[in-house]
Amino acid sequence: MDKVSKFNSVLENYYDSLLFDKGLSKLTLESYGNDLKRYFDFLESEGVSDPEDILPEHIHDFILLLNDLGLTVNSVIRNLSSIRNFHKFMVNEDICPNNPALHIETPKQPKIYPAVLSVEEIEKIFSVPDTSTELGLRDRTMLEMTYACGLRISELLTLEYNSVIFPEGIVRVIGKRNKERIVPIGSSALGFLRSYLSDVRPQLAARGKSKNILFLNSRGNKMSRMGFWKILRKYVQLANLSVEIHPHTFRHSFATHLLEGGADLRSVQEMLGHADISTTQIYTHIDREHLKQVYRQYHPRG
Repeated sequence: MDKVSKFNSVLENYYDSLLFDKGLSKLTLESYGNDLKRYFDFLESEGVSDPEDILPEHIHDFILLLNDLGLTVNSVIRNLSSIRNFHKFMVNEDICPNNPALHIETPKQPKIYPAVLSVEEIEKIFSVPDTSTELGLRDRTMLEMTYACGLRISELLTLEYNSVIFPEGIVRVIGKRNKERIVPIGSSALGFLRSYLSDVRPQLAARGKSKNILFLNSRGNKMSRMGFWKILRKYVQLANLSVEIHPHTFRHSFATHLLEGGADLRSVQEMLGHADISTTQIYTHIDREHLKQVYRQYHPRG
């Protein structure tokens, strides 16, 4: 039996096992097949003519080849999973005595860090709402509060009328698992909040059933997450910013700017309402990148 038919013969048996024993769909089988055929083509180019001749080095070199071809980490991980399952099958069926994929390390997923706006970009977004109108003033106040306090969108939209303690300049926030925390409010956000409460909210509240909710939609009711997301996206577009933005971008920017300004990690953790400081530590990476940039810009040998 030649090398191609040897691999194909084993693959056919493997297909039957996946189809009848595992009950996998044809689409999943096709995905496995494409991964393994690419793998077999590589082995053939390396002069491997029998499954028993496959070594860990072959699999390692194949993973390197996939990286060189520009496959994403997720695609490489999927290919490696297909290869592992195939070799496991061959060992279980006594086709091969050893599993060369047993100790091959899985490629690490790249860390995805949250998007952060610069102070200048935030100011540009804040300048867009027309604060001479009811909804424009409301929108500016919501944006100011989100950034000033590092709020999750769900926290912003569930703030109550009496959550803000003006003499102290703080807001009581109900976070995840109904855990309450106290967060300071900056003077700019407080100023807009006073104007909103005196000039806008009473008019909005008269149109609907607001209960104690602080920020209301145009009908006088609690605003939805999608409603706020549309508002945020509109102002980013009007500000002519080509940045990736999502509802928590201001929260991420809040944390990063505090750390860049010298705030300690524990204080930022408390203000964000993170139960575990390891969740807050993701922002230290962004802070380090800022420090590197400053170093390269100002150090004589940077």
